[in-house]
Amino acid sequence: MEKKFFEAPTIHVEEVNINVRDLSNSLLFYEGIMGFQVLEQSEQKAVLTADGKRPILTLEQPKDVTPKQQRTTGLYHFAILLPSRADLAAFLKHFIQTGLADRLGFGASDHVVSEALYFSDPDGNGIEIAHDRPSSAWDWTNSQVTMRTDPLDAEGILAEQKEEWQGMPANTLMGHIHLHVADLDAAEKFYIDGLGFDIVTKYPGALFTSHNGYHHHVAVNVWSGIGAPRPVANSIGLNWYSLVFPDEATRKKTIDQLEQIGADVTNESDAYMTEDPAGNKIKLIVRS
Repeated sequence: MEKKFFEAPTIHVEEVNINVRDLSNSLLFYEGIMGFQVLEQSEQKAVLTADGKRPILTLEQPKDVTPKQQRTTGLYHFAILLPSRADLAAFLKHFIQTGLADRLGFGASDHVVSEALYFSDPDGNGIEIAHDRPSSAWDWTNSQVTMRTDPLDAEGILAEQKEEWQGMPANTLMGHIHLHVADLDAAEKFYIDGLGFDIVTKYPGALFTSHNGYHHHVAVNVWSGIGAPRPVANSIGLNWYSLVFPDEATRKKTIDQLEQIGADVTNESDAYMTEDPAGNKIKLIVRS
């Protein structure tokens, strides 16, 4: 059986920017309970970090924010990737002890490549928090990685807890983002032919894509319905997410590919902005 080992991704998701209804209330959740640190804050915006240096999640409260809409394109969930199974154990115990597991409800799955918890923030923005299994244990066949949705061994995870939850570990990352789109064929052309990602898994109504041998960086689905409309402006949910490129040459090549398939790319300050066919906005940045 073919094995493909993970290499450090050269193009990856770094930051997610979302709208929330009430910034103060959201900070009680993301800072006070999830354990992020505030890197920058203004009256209507807070930039969150795990290591005190790099943004990982930005919360914005537009003046005319509208409720989260159902059955539109946009955010399905973003995935916070913890460094170890012991970290996931500490978070799971904390999540249960705070009562959030009862108040918010949550799902839990073993995906073979990772173990994950699923829940939503107080505004309904979807969150996954996970840890990866060693990449040497991922099972690849014909460039497709095996991923399933099996029951999570919660007791086994909790047994690996070493310390109480002290907040997000410094080397926590934004592991991936999963998006609702309106058309899988159009999304495939954008993410594969435009951004240059590879399809690594197909599920009914969904594609999982990655760069450089990771199990997935961006997933898309039509579970809100084929032809789902875009959300209205300033609604709770996704504003944009960022993709980090290792150098300017790689970003330029990707921009050329996007323009060749007809995608709009605009230059904004030190970043370029584009959007997929479903209107999900992406910031293309180079991080040294």
